[in-house]
Amino acid sequence: MAQWDGKSKGALFGYKIVIFFIRKLGVKSAYFILYFVALYYLFFSIKGSKASFYYFHKRLKYSKFNSFFKVYKSYYTFGQTIIDKFAISFGMSKQFTYSFDGENNIKRLLKNKKGGILISAHAGNFEIADYFLSELDNSSQISLVTTDNEHQAIKNYLDKFSLQSNMKFIIVKDDLSHIFQINESLRNNELICVTGDRYFEGSKTLSEKLFGQEAKFPAGAFLLGSRLNVPVLFLYIMKKNSKHYQFYAREVKFAKRDAQDLLKKYTQSIEEILKKYPYQWFNYFDFWNDIK
Repeated sequence: MAQWDGKSKGALFGYKIVIFFIRKLGVKSAYFILYFVALYYLFFSIKGSKASFYYFHKRLKYSKFNSFFKVYKSYYTFGQTIIDKFAISFGMSKQFTYSFDGENNIKRLLKNKKGGILISAHAGNFEIADYFLSELDNSSQISLVTTDNEHQAIKNYLDKFSLQSNMKFIIVKDDLSHIFQINESLRNNELICVTGDRYFEGSKTLSEKLFGQEAKFPAGAFLLGSRLNVPVLFLYIMKKNSKHYQFYAREVKFAKRDAQDLLKKYTQSIEEILKKYPYQWFNYFDFWNDIK
């Protein structure tokens, strides 16, 4: 099955070790641990490594030899984004620098107060989107649609150290109550930020080519974006180096009431961003449903 199972890996003890290094010894010391953690996942996370290898070898056309080492680099980069998320949430955002491409697009939507949809992906560090967006949004006009899959013990532990942003969250739930929350926010002319690259079993999907191979995407974000008379932006937060992030917010033009055209523009934008940041595609499952 190509759909994501909704589960994120991690254990409380591992989180405690990482957080200890971040808070007591600094972000760079936590990065050092990743050399060993990435090596572990390379050899023991079989499904994830196969999926990442497929992405580099079949979709980006790297050689088998290069693809093997790029899987390791991808795991290492993914670990860095997690550490960065913790550090920023613990109030260490000044240790990082940021640059913006399209910041005014979001500011314009907030100023107009007519609503809009921001579609992102699990590329780069979407996990810190609330800290970026909360700096632009002083009146809580943005709601972040997300899953809440961390084990409660881990979540409680992280909450001890994390700062609270003024971002509103809409949690995806099995009873689909999040759909009503999304519609209510849009009726209130607020901005909705959602990822468009993972779907759950049983949910409605649309298909489109990504790097030359057909893949399935959750239909919801693209149906909403195409049918409502509100602006749609593609949003990415990409790690440029160990201490710098690049924020992208691009307004997209597409055929009205045509979800397929919006999806096509989305896959084109993902290809464009991943050509710049190939290690930052963090969907470690059979995304294209094509792994033999």
